[in-house]
Amino acid sequence: MSNLSGFVKRLRDIMRNDAGINGDAQRIEQIAWMLFLKVYDAKEQDWEWDEEDYQSIIPEPCCWANWAHDDKSGNAMTGDNLLDFVNNTLFPVLKGKDVKDSNGTILVEGIKVDADTPIRKAIVQATFADANQYMKDGVLLRQVLNVIDELDFSDYKESHAFGEIYETILKELQSAGSAGEFYTPRAVTDFMAQMIRPQIGEQMADFACGTGGFLISWLKELQKQVKSTTDAKKYGGSIYGIEKKQFPYMLCITNLLLHGLDVPRVYHDNALLRDVLDYTQRDQFDVVLMNPPYGGSEKAEVKNHFPADLASSETADLFMSVIMYRLKENGRAAVILPDGFLFGTDNAKVNIKKKLLSEFNLHTVIRMPGSVFSPYTSITTNILFFDRTGPTQETWFYRLDMPEGYKHFSKTKPMLLDHFAPVVEWWNNRRELTEDGFDKAKKFTAQQLTEELGYNLDQCGYPHEEEEILAPMDLIHRYEEQRASLNAEIDRVLAEITNLLGGDAE
Repeated sequence: MSNLSGFVKRLRDIMRNDAGINGDAQRIEQIAWMLFLKVYDAKEQDWEWDEEDYQSIIPEPCCWANWAHDDKSGNAMTGDNLLDFVNNTLFPVLKGKDVKDSNGTILVEGIKVDADTPIRKAIVQATFADANQYMKDGVLLRQVLNVIDELDFSDYKESHAFGEIYETILKELQSAGSAGEFYTPRAVTDFMAQMIRPQIGEQMADFACGTGGFLISWLKELQKQVKSTTDAKKYGGSIYGIEKKQFPYMLCITNLLLHGLDVPRVYHDNALLRDVLDYTQRDQFDVVLMNPPYGGSEKAEVKNHFPADLASSETADLFMSVIMYRLKENGRAAVILPDGFLFGTDNAKVNIKKKLLSEFNLHTVIRMPGSVFSPYTSITTNILFFDRTGPTQETWFYRLDMPEGYKHFSKTKPMLLDHFAPVVEWWNNRRELTEDGFDKAKKFTAQQLTEELGYNLDQCGYPHEEEEILAPMDLIHRYEEQRASLNAEIDRVLAEITNLLGGDAE
């Protein structure tokens, strides 16, 4: 394909004319499932080459070459025929449903997945479980398919180049409504992966992996150490991901396939729906890299999977507990959390921080500028680096200020990996710093954090605390975070009252 850079624009220009597409979020979701099938088809060609007895899980009529590929003979499906096939055969079959005629005779069997189905095959049904087909014009759908079919994933250079194009698609999600919550800026994921220093043979996990940014950054960093076929095998099996929502799950699987992973161990599931006390060493990982969802308020059925003292209503708090229960002895973690976690004083937050400091070594907290996740949110976030090597003795805090010449990050001026250079320089030569009379880098003992500061980890923050006027969605997210914290405090007080009344309170 000669014009990869214009790929997204070409698709957007075609799809703007389709009455079924409403906005960028739907447009990108529509592109996503077609791209997945195109990439999966290229992978299957490789697997067929390598394995004589390889059998596709996708029935023959639904294989890309038999309905999407246009050989220019004039026989390619288009118009109403194409729409009918996609809506009434392709989607039901890939979701696992049989397609029958009016007499009940099975025309095409839906794909079947069980516990013994290999991951690389099972991902097809998982990817399409809740996928949507929005387009209503079969002629325009044919045009979109033809643009996607021009991609040549057998060409290494083109495949690699498209990996970069795919990254721009993920970035566009960031400003396409709520879908942006699944995308962490690549500069941030790359920085965290670098500082965690991956080793061949280690297993890394992300329990809310979104579009797979941390998984890709981990693989990119680990790739530098691959020296043999044994290393390559360990590299390919080094990641584990869980994503609750179907759309980012689909994007993540495609992302990993594009980056050469034949068996993406990523599961369409909710990491909060299992009792944390049931986890054993087999469920633990050497490394956890995460940006947990925050601002959400979880129901009692979710909180019941956690010990009473850790059962927060706030989603990010619960993920912190999952991380602590699933990190191996001597394991390492880097986790993004909002300011609310650092200064939160409700019962569950304090207990989570007690567990973190008493059972783990919280050695570094990096305070990030509020606009790192712009334009999705301006809520200020932090990176917590900790390991399971024993209780915390001391914790360093470092405030990363905006780079010179920037007032804030934006879609056109995003954060770059180079902007973390001051952190890297300081990390390797730690010292306390002040700027304009405010602490920029400072070391605290565990005793100071617990006894003197009462588990308030809000240290070396921004002097003016980013008091800019927030966008409406940012205000909503901030209020949601505060409400979740307040709900948890109310739950605690009600529990205490119930206990005082002997458990008989209605």
